[in-house]
Amino acid sequence: MFKGSIVALITPMDEKGQICRTSLKKLINYHVVNKTQAIVSVGTTGESATLSQEEHIHVVMLTLELSDERIPIIAGTGANATTEAISLTKRFEKSGISGCLTVTPYYNRPTQEGLYQHFKAISEHTELPQILYNVPSRTGCDLLPETVARLSQLKNIIGIKEATGDLSRINKIKELVQNDFLLISGDDATALDFMQLGGQGVISVTANIAAKEMRKMCSYALKGDFISARSVNKRLMLLHEALFIEPNPIPIKWLAKKIGLIKHDTLRLPMTPILDSTCFKLEKAIQYANLKTL
Repeated sequence: MFKGSIVALITPMDEKGQICRTSLKKLINYHVVNKTQAIVSVGTTGESATLSQEEHIHVVMLTLELSDERIPIIAGTGANATTEAISLTKRFEKSGISGCLTVTPYYNRPTQEGLYQHFKAISEHTELPQILYNVPSRTGCDLLPETVARLSQLKNIIGIKEATGDLSRINKIKELVQNDFLLISGDDATALDFMQLGGQGVISVTANIAAKEMRKMCSYALKGDFISARSVNKRLMLLHEALFIEPNPIPIKWLAKKIGLIKHDTLRLPMTPILDSTCFKLEKAIQYANLKTL
């Protein structure tokens, strides 16, 4: 369940900014039909930064309910306060959640020892599998390979979503961890290269609107058929890149609405509506990828 194409699911909202159950159900059904390996609920792409903790829990539990055990659900449970991350993680114990994705504490800029103690404390308070999440461009801190190796020794820390885009990280981490420690890309544009170097999958933004294509690309890569995987990925590359012209999830929400997966592309401040110039580039990318509207 933690390999292949895993979608970093958007959180659909109505025109008033409230969670849209109808669109969320449609999104989940789309991923079930297209055999996405798992859903990450309320990660960065799911706008965890602008949801209250009550809303955060509600969206994860609603995603669980609507998935009806048809696809594994991974909950985003990171926070920049260790006690808050522990509280959020414990809330999902025995809920049916398959695991947690826990981002490094943002803004605080902790030392490597601080990062180790943070994740160790979370690990000690739960039986749920934990996937570390390293995305320095957003958090202001970098979880280094040596610290990942220390954390990999803890009982329920099973892998890392590595979103630096630095492919040299893969070998550095692989040299320091056991073979069963999962390496998952957090960067769509380099995900295939990441997998060819030994990664097991990607937690993908692109998969929100190209679920079938991302699943096929990952499936080929896991089988070692990188010629077929690159053929699929070539069509998606403009899309991988265009989705980050503006901060995620502004572009992906606009595209999800355009192809009919959600009713509204509502965002919460400080996220603002997409620029016309970005829409033009996204339309070119989606045409090149040959994705169909629903």
